[in-house]
Order: sequence, then structure tokens, then C-alpha cells
Amino acid sequence: MKIILTGAFGFLGKAISNYFAEYELIKLGRSAGDVVADLAMEIPVLPVCELVIHAAGKAHVVPETEAEKAVFNQVNVTGTMNLLAGLEKCGLPKYFVFISSVSVYGLEEGLLINEDFPLLAQDPYGKSKIAAEELIRAWCKENKVICTILRLPLLAGQNPPGNLHSMIKAIKKGYYFNIGNGEAQRSMVMVDDVGNFIEQVYLVGGIYNLTDGEHPSFKALTLAIEKQINKRSSLSLPYGFVKTFALFGDLFGGNFPITSKKLSKMTKTLTFSDQRARHQIGWNPKSVVDNLIV
Repeated sequence: MKIILTGAFGFLGKAISNYFAEYELIKLGRSAGDVVADLAMEIPVLPVCELVIHAAGKAHVVPETEAEKAVFNQVNVTGTMNLLAGLEKCGLPKYFVFISSVSVYGLEEGLLINEDFPLLAQDPYGKSKIAAEELIRAWCKENKVICTILRLPLLAGQNPPGNLHSMIKAIKKGYYFNIGNGEAQRSMVMVDDVGNFIEQVYLVGGIYNLTDGEHPSFKALTLAIEKQINKRSSLSLPYGFVKTFALFGDLFGGNFPITSKKLSKMTKTLTFSDQRARHQIGWNPKSVVDNLIV
């Protein structure tokens, strides 16, 4: 089977590439790959394929200007439009898998949010993912392509990006701290499990949240990382103290270690249900706490 993979050289893209290495995999990247194209700026010239896995996108950046906000739309929405236009020129695939995000729900706290929850995101990243989902669903329906959308939480694996990378770095350098007992939970998933699920689901289609099902607390995650690097236990600071400290972060900004927004994220539980994937497809992921390698 011939597969086109966008975002092939990102954290998730590399894991998907490894999983599908035995297939005829066409990697699309901005500066390297079998097809070199900047989807945000051009319509790519593509070979005919059976399956497209669209993992390219912009994330892990908090925009500070209107221009930076616009980049999310350019990469995640215009980039998707250009990919679809390229596919129309080369010949339609039978299957399309889109890597989306739980950010589309627009929530800062909640328990076991499922796929039927309304898409309420108001931030540039979440809104761009909603728009891309809508484009892909309509295009697949019009062209009779089986469509799969995967809404992913925080990705875990060796040398992860984003907030988990920052957490591991802070623990290694000795300046990480939990707030209170660190009981707030977050949904996560091992990056290599995503490739496994794609192979199981692409023939069926549908929309799925993916998690490890355990939704580790900050404390559990901290202990797992510290055990691997043989580091002493991180500090736990009282909520009231950190709240006061965060107000200074709101005033001074910059590289201040904590702000009210960061404090809110570190003290509120936000988890997503993966029961649809488990019941309909047989999703059986690994535990992040037990399998994370730092």
C-alpha cells in the first residue's frame, strides 16, 4: 500500500514513519522528504496513493502578536486546503487520517470529555484545528473518502515537545515544583501507540479521542521522571503561596516561571474519554507513567 505522510519529520511524524516503515511511505516535508513542499504556501505535486496521514501542523507556541496568531490559520487551515487540492490533481485516496487535538474542545478543566462534546475553542490553535477538521470532513464526504480524525492530548515519548519537554527539563535542572499535592490530572498518550491505532482504524473511519486511559497526575508523572534520572523529589509548594507569586508573573511576564494562567493549568484536572476507541476499535494503549523514557 502507498501512503502519503505529511509532517513526517516532526515528533509524531517520525513515530508514524517508524511504524509504517514496511509500507511504501511517501514522506512530505517543508525542507526534506520524498515530496518537498511548504503546504502553507503551495499546492504540492503528489503521487497517487491509497492512504493519506495528515500530521503536519503548527503547535507548541503561544502567540503574542496578531501576525503570530495568523500563522496558525496559514499552516493548519490553508495548509490543509492546499493538501486537498494537491490530492484532487493527482488522484483521490481511499482513506484519509487527520491528526487533530483535544484543544478543539476549548476546555481548561473537565472529566472524561467525549467526542460528542461541542467544539468551543477560542484560541488560534484550537480554532485552526476545528476549521481543518470541518474542511476535511466535508471534502471526504464529497469525494467518498473514508475519513478518520484523531484528537490527541499531550504526546509522550523520548524527547517530547511542548509542555512535557519543559517539565522534564525543569526536573533535571532542579527547579520544578508541584503545587499542593500535585493531584491535578491530564490526559496523555504514548506517541508510538498512535501509529498502531492508525493501522487499526483507517479502514473504518470516525472521530476518536486517544489517551492512555490512566490520565496521570502531575505528582505521578514527576515521580516517574525522577526515578529514571535518579533525582531527589521535587518541591511541593502551597497553592496560596504560588498564587501570590503568580501575580508577579502576570505583572512582569517574560521568562517568569509562573503566571496565573500557568497556575490554572497546573491545578485543574482535564481528562478525555477514549471509550469510543476502546469499544469500537479495540484501543489498548500503554501506560505513560510506566513507559515514558526521558
